[in-house]
Amino acid sequence: MSLKLYYVPGVCSLSPHIALEESGLPYSAVLMDPKTHKLADGTDYYSINPLGYVPLLELADGSRLREGPAIVQYIADQAPQKNLAPANGTLARYHLIEWLAFMSSELHKGFSPLFNPDASDAFKAAAKARLLGRFQWVDGELKGRSNYLMGEHFTVADAYLFTICNWPARVGLDISGLANLAALRERIAQRPAMQAVLKAEGLV
Repeated sequence: MSLKLYYVPGVCSLSPHIALEESGLPYSAVLMDPKTHKLADGTDYYSINPLGYVPLLELADGSRLREGPAIVQYIADQAPQKNLAPANGTLARYHLIEWLAFMSSELHKGFSPLFNPDASDAFKAAAKARLLGRFQWVDGELKGRSNYLMGEHFTVADAYLFTICNWPARVGLDISGLANLAALRERIAQRPAMQAVLKAEGLV
């Protein structure tokens, strides 16, 4: 089985890109130009995903998944030996879903006004304050955790959090004082799969 991930460097598709590299599953990564919504061969990306955004994962049979939290759980379940997600039906799995939902709704979407040139300065200031509060909460949750977000094993939740933590610097949001979060980011950054993906996406 070969999987195909459509991505844009450094955006939310970085999360499933990391998960794929960690999983060891065979896959290819297809770059989409966010300005033209074209692929390298000229294909109109809207013909693949009518919503126009990444990530999108295409399975060997042509089936498609297009939401990050669903994609990364699918990837994890194809390589259970890698411990990228707790087993289905366990309380730990629901905690993973909880983290993915929090990051999607409270962190990821919180950046939307900051990347919107039409948003007012007041709206952006309020968005930054809210985001900082959410990052501070995550930092507190990480206190005393020596390895990763959910314990001993790196999971797809760590990949998503790492991805989002790369965005504050782009919008002038300072999270450098959050020591627990900084330590987690550094641990994740040193993983060989992470280094490979960052290199592949031209981010290092």
